[in-house]
Amino acid sequence: MLTRILGKIGLPILVKFVSSSLGSINNDFAKKAVAALSDVDNAISKEQISLEELKEANRHLEKSQELENSLDSSTLKLIHDTMRNELNSQDRFVRFWRPAFGYSVALSWLLCMLTLCYVIVSDNPRAPEIIMALVETTSLWGIALGVLGISVVRTGEVKTSATKGGILNKLVNTNKL
Repeated sequence: MLTRILGKIGLPILVKFVSSSLGSINNDFAKKAVAALSDVDNAISKEQISLEELKEANRHLEKSQELENSLDSSTLKLIHDTMRNELNSQDRFVRFWRPAFGYSVALSWLLCMLTLCYVIVSDNPRAPEIIMALVETTSLWGIALGVLGISVVRTGEVKTSATKGGILNKLVNTNKL
């Protein structure tokens, strides 16, 4: 992510931005970082760091961004290949484990939220503790609901499309799924 930011705005602007952001933090480490970044900014403005060195730094960042993008592309390709293999599998479990996981997560989330509503409506004295405990599970639910949203919604679209003239077979054969 840092390489994307650097590739878009360049090193000098990023140095100023990070320095000003860290300046509002009252911490010794942040103050040391602000001082170091101010020194870098002064060196850039006084041309102690040459334009060629800045271009080289930006070129290096662009190359890093290209490598990161190729890694992202290869990861997405691997995910798509895995999902295609799952859809083409003859094993029923392999084809349906993602939707089954999604529906089980949706059911457990619904039960959890209904329980939370009951705790709040019944004026339970421990409601704040229960709510704070549920806040701690945010990342867990975020991942689980992300899987639900991606797999079940996408599978639902494909199943709906498949009934309209065998579009599923066309997508699989043209590698667009």
